[in-house]
Amino acid sequence: MTAATPLLPPADWRDFLALTKPRVMTLVVFTGLCGMLAAPPVNGHTIHPVLGFTAILCIALGAGAAGALNQWYEADIDAVMRRTQKRPLPAGRMDRQAALHFGIGLSAFSVILMGLAVNVAAAAILTVSILFYVLVYTVWLKRRTPQNIVIGGAAGAFPPLIGWAAATGDVALLPFLMFMLVFLWTPPHFWALALFVKTDYANAGVPMLPVVAGERVTRTQIGLYTIPMALAAVLPWPLGLTGPIYGWTAIVTTAVFGALAVRVATRTTGADDRMTPEKRLFSYSILYLFVIFGALVADRWVLA
Repeated sequence: MTAATPLLPPADWRDFLALTKPRVMTLVVFTGLCGMLAAPPVNGHTIHPVLGFTAILCIALGAGAAGALNQWYEADIDAVMRRTQKRPLPAGRMDRQAALHFGIGLSAFSVILMGLAVNVAAAAILTVSILFYVLVYTVWLKRRTPQNIVIGGAAGAFPPLIGWAAATGDVALLPFLMFMLVFLWTPPHFWALALFVKTDYANAGVPMLPVVAGERVTRTQIGLYTIPMALAAVLPWPLGLTGPIYGWTAIVTTAVFGALAVRVATRTTGADDRMTPEKRLFSYSILYLFVIFGALVADRWVLA
């Protein structure tokens, strides 16, 4: 006779919130909002504030749903990594089935609401972004290849496209360049993190680049990926898609990013200081996207 599996107590609302990865969601929502605000008027009209709020809500819910499904699938990995052991599933505060149902339900609701309230184009891109993050990155790539972040980075790059599509019903070159900026930003951003938590990934059996190829290769790749990222960041100005506010902001902030990336790329040994170049690059990379997307909106509204 086998012992019955103990029932977990009902999860707290804060556990469901934690499933959505709210810190990650903040950047996703911000880039989606900036994509929407930077979009040109359609027939002389900008998106109605209620529809705009609904679109951003759907982006947030879709991102949260993807985060929940990611944690449902990776509960075993999270349990052996120090930085994720306190998440609701590995900490035993929530049943996996509840997380699965929550993620699926939130995904369906966000896409249906976007399609019915805003437009089909935005709903379609939102659907692709959720499926890409869950199926392509989480299920297919993350445990199989050190290129998981390179290819999977597309998942976090969709929000500017979604925001733009919500406002205009289509996509254009500028939001595509913003997509490419986030896509190319993801490897140096995430590999900088992976360099100082590589032991966690090694213990979990996740083939992140520092674990599989070593620090030297990872540092070189951070430097190499920063070059096309910088091009994607600056290109909208010479192409006439933005004005000088965005242009100069992109040049200055990207130069700082490049300088930090060079320090990481040319570093030969680890350091004992509390704020290493890797941590500086990781921290700045988050601020970088907030500033550059904020400048995109300022450029559009100040020069309009």
